[in-house]
Amino acid sequence: MPTTLLQTTDFTAGATPAPQDSRVNILGFSKKELQDAMADIGVEPKKQRMRASQIFQWMYHHGVRDFSAMTNIAKPMQAKLAQHFSLERPEIIERQVSVDGTRKYLIRMAPGIEVESVFIPDVSKTGALCVSSQVGCTLTCTFCHTGTQRLVRNLTAREIILQIIIARDDLDEWPTQQENRKLTNIVFMGMGEPLYNTEQVCQAVDIMSNETGLSIGRRRVTVSTSGVVPEIAHVGRRTGAMLAISLHAANDALREKIMPINRKYPLAELMQACRDYPGLSNARRITFEYVMLKGINDSPKHARELITLLQGIPAKVNLIPFNPWPGSEYECSDWETIERFGVIVNKSGLAAPIRTPRGRDILAACGQLKSESEKMRASERRALEKAAQSEAITDASPLKE
Repeated sequence: MPTTLLQTTDFTAGATPAPQDSRVNILGFSKKELQDAMADIGVEPKKQRMRASQIFQWMYHHGVRDFSAMTNIAKPMQAKLAQHFSLERPEIIERQVSVDGTRKYLIRMAPGIEVESVFIPDVSKTGALCVSSQVGCTLTCTFCHTGTQRLVRNLTAREIILQIIIARDDLDEWPTQQENRKLTNIVFMGMGEPLYNTEQVCQAVDIMSNETGLSIGRRRVTVSTSGVVPEIAHVGRRTGAMLAISLHAANDALREKIMPINRKYPLAELMQACRDYPGLSNARRITFEYVMLKGINDSPKHARELITLLQGIPAKVNLIPFNPWPGSEYECSDWETIERFGVIVNKSGLAAPIRTPRGRDILAACGQLKSESEKMRASERRALEKAAQSEAITDASPLKE
């Protein structure tokens, strides 16, 4: 039997439209929203907070799908909740599994609102879920596939949380605090610019970090930005999350060429915002993401510029081999070039691991997400799979992350 590169499940095939449901879907609500919902259905005021806490724990710690499973709530109240509310999951349009175990989900939150999120195994010894904060993106970073999709809208905190619930369902990780759970980290590195949707991102971090629910510690949450300087300090104070900067060039001229946002927020302003990030220390370093583009930003000169730029900032540099996507004008730097770049940066005292590409064969790697990927022609997908195979990096370098 021939070996296939990926496993794909299309959840829409043969599906029939569901009847209209007038109930309010509360899955993804915060405790405050749940408390307001209790008031709306006439729960007496002195019990609203208690009911909200009970439901919150059942939804996010146990992952229940039915109010009848909430055993510490009396049956008449269970029936009332079921009459007014639902716990329905959003539609999974497509689920793909890479040869390396990476899982990508295309999720329909509402008509025309489709997002991708990616679970990456074996990150930080367990696994990380890369979540989206927008549908599409307003930024036009030239090396990023998501940047070719127009912005549809910001995602709500609820829709961000639903991405985590979908992954937990798929990984069968309920209740959330089981010993060997794989999903322990959240990275806001999916579709969109998180700091153009700051308030919803912050609310989502509040929900996911609650110890009685999803219980993902704030230091296990990383918010990545391309450099929206005015929001950086605010998101740090508000969330206590780790910070990642999508950098990719260490001089203004080059960064403006590949990342137009640099014209609005040049490197001097961005670096000052990094130095001022709340809680910054050697134990809470900022991660600088640096995609390796052949002949563009990968020379020893560029490495030395990077070292100079980051002086005085507790930092780690992730060197990311460029991940191909249909229509891209860029190529990935040669492996020897990436290693040489990493050696130069490492010798300066900065950690500069090379990130092993994950999920390339299913367009799930860094810079490849785009919610229209389910529309890709089969010929394009085969061409990408072939490119991923030929460019696969198997070298067991000590610099590999």
